Amino acid sequence: MTDTQKDTAAGAVPTRSGFVALIGATNAGKSTLVNRLVGAKVSIVSHKVQTTRAIIRGIAIHGSAQIVFMDTPGIFKPRRRLDRAMVTTAWGGAKDADLIMLLIDSERGIKGDAEAILEGLKEVHQPKVLVLNKVDQVRREDLLKLAAAANEVVAFERTFMISALTGSGCEDVMDYLAETLPEGPWYYPEDQISDLPMRQLAAEITREKLFLRLHQELPYASHVETEKWEERKDGSVRIEQVIYVERDSQKKIALGKGGEAIKAISTAARKEISEILEQPVHLFLFVKVRENWGDDPERFREMGLDFPK
Repeated sequence: MTDTQKDTAAGAVPTRSGFVALIGATNAGKSTLVNRLVGAKVSIVSHKVQTTRAIIRGIAIHGSAQIVFMDTPGIFKPRRRLDRAMVTTAWGGAKDADLIMLLIDSERGIKGDAEAILEGLKEVHQPKVLVLNKVDQVRREDLLKLAAAANEVVAFERTFMISALTGSGCEDVMDYLAETLPEGPWYYPEDQISDLPMRQLAAEITREKLFLRLHQELPYASHVETEKWEERKDGSVRIEQVIYVERDSQKKIALGKGGEAIKAISTAARKEISEILEQPVHLFLFVKVRENWGDDPERFREMGLDFPK
């Protein structure tokens, strides 16, 4: 038995593995879909656009195939340095993948950023598949028109119609990827679901809770870093994280009246981090003002982004 084979009921079959870049406009449902396909929380989801900033890899096993999903930042028209870094990262991730999966929000259709992405895909040579999301919200005849319009612009290998929220159609996507990716050994251990270090994943979870609690009041310019991680003798872990904002007024929002907001964020984040680690967690959050952190190269490195000149 070689390391490129796995035992199955039918005997030894070749393993397959590869990287699938999931791209699309902001809030198309990419992170929800990655979490659905992986079967676990690896990418944060919130009401706020452009939540995913760097490429997050979620690892799924389907049959004898290991599928590494690359959840890229939403592609949009950049206005700031951070925006430019995110869009560059998304396109870079697409060009490094074995296969590109374009996710389009069926309710929004092909317009604005989605239209620009389709045009950009003409210059990308990897195999591409189209995934129409939220199909349970749109009439079938409109879905067929949408699929036809997208395929007129780019020659997709396949078109799938799914609901990332309910899971409808997702098994078909997994079957196709497991049959299509190249033969070869797996890149990661069988029980690994993400390449994100736990310190960074914990920071992402806290950032999600921050957005969910304050997505109306707190501007997009906030960032979370895990500064201390201490494994304790009693089997628990002590984590200290810093929430960076750009102004004192934002710090007051993050803390909330009488510390109410930060306590709620901490409780929600601690619960989820503890469930993932399967051990008790003591989480301590601090809010600090760092003006113009969005122009700080060190913050970009923390987020896994290249600092654009």
